[in-house]
Amino acid sequence: QVQLVESGGGLVQAGGSLKVSCVSPSRIFSEYIIGWFRQAPGKEREFVAAISQSGTNTLYADSVKDRFTISRDKDKNTVYLKMNSLKPEDTATYYCAADHAWGQIDNDPDEFDSWGRGTQVTVSS
Repeated sequence: QVQLVESGGGLVQAGGSLKVSCVSPSRIFSEYIIGWFRQAPGKEREFVAAISQSGTNTLYADSVKDRFTISRDKDKNTVYLKMNSLKPEDTATYYCAADHAWGQIDNDPDEFDSWGRGTQVTVSS
């Protein structure tokens, strides 16, 4: 398992942008698929996006495709989620998670074995 720390959440108006970060002190962070999930009050945790170890392959939920971009900086041990055209329904706590598997990226939260504590994103209408 790896330690993950999210940051960058906040309050933004609808239509605005926000960039959240997931950083890890682990020297083997680059061996993990990193995913972003979110959970709104009273709702189940849902997949948002994920990126492969190399950063070459990405996967997005349909609800955020063409609005959100996931990327990773190996030198900084950081994965980013840039969120554009934000909507009130994007309001949630955003969590990053790590999956030590190799191969196809999964969107199943049960496949991710390390989780951060989350960062709150609130989009006002």
